[in-house]
Amino acid sequence: MAAKTNAGWFFEDYSIGQVIHHGVPRTLSGGERAMYHALYPARHAIYSSDAFARNCGLAEAPLDDLIAFHTVFGKTVPDISLNAVANLGYAEGRFLKPVHAGDTLVSRSEVVGLKQNSNGKTGVVWVRTTGENQLGDVVLEYVRWVMVRKRDVDAPAPKTVMPDLAAALNPDHLVIPEGLDFSGYNYGQSGEPHRLGDYEIGERIDHVDGVTIEEAEHMLATRMWQNTAKVHFDATAREDGRRLIYGGHIISMARALSFNGLANAAMIVGLNAGAHANPCFSGDTVKAWSEVLDIAQTVAPGVGAIRLRLVAQRVGAETFSLKGEDGKYLPDVLLDLDYWALMPV
Repeated sequence: MAAKTNAGWFFEDYSIGQVIHHGVPRTLSGGERAMYHALYPARHAIYSSDAFARNCGLAEAPLDDLIAFHTVFGKTVPDISLNAVANLGYAEGRFLKPVHAGDTLVSRSEVVGLKQNSNGKTGVVWVRTTGENQLGDVVLEYVRWVMVRKRDVDAPAPKTVMPDLAAALNPDHLVIPEGLDFSGYNYGQSGEPHRLGDYEIGERIDHVDGVTIEEAEHMLATRMWQNTAKVHFDATAREDGRRLIYGGHIISMARALSFNGLANAAMIVGLNAGAHANPCFSGDTVKAWSEVLDIAQTVAPGVGAIRLRLVAQRVGAETFSLKGEDGKYLPDVLLDLDYWALMPV
């Protein structure tokens, strides 16, 4: 009898130019927003209030940008990272259109890079993933690369192809949501008075608060995004018998913690780079800090752009620490994320 179950893709299953259409379409609702705000201390006003969003030129409050990211990402897991050893990085991510309750999202990925590792047991796969809504509008695109196991260690290595990826998005390539206007931005309601001119390149911000990661919450979040990676649920999938916390859970936690000091970094529009520097496990207490990398103007009224490095680390590590003298991430650094956000000028 032919097997009907899916054991996932292995390194030798991928080829350059291959396009993978991922199942299953997902219609989002206000339920995802409520659950997201229950899981994370998310308080950015433009995602919390229709009235606030209308004052900013939008028809209603869109869903949090990372809801769109996790939904699009989760669709790719059965085909891209079910047999992954590690999710290594992100680049060239652009949020192209706000996602609203009632939108249905689908994902597809194109293989843009392959490189077998020297051990012959694993290889790195680069994919460019695109998320579309029910109208065929692209809402999100990004490149990520993962280390994937080989099914057969004797399978021949493919020709090495490594994509040429931009170190950061040019601010001119950021897409501003249609109608967005921060000229009448309500700082009293947003939670903080700080605007773009209050920040300086090189400035570092300690976001102060911490959250202890719980096993049940991270598994609930990962299931919500329909992420099926074994290492997040099955304690036998790792030699140490521990469930690995989904990296997206740490991204959302750090972004939510960054509200304290960056409340008006209102919308994420670009993802320049990202690394899950070290694994996170239940019981770890996570804190976050940010560094201002760049500042830019946009053509939208009252809207500027701020480029931020967001770092999540375990409590106990020295604040603003990142890498050692050897250039490697320090062991308590969990996330290093470089992104563009929109902020009132």
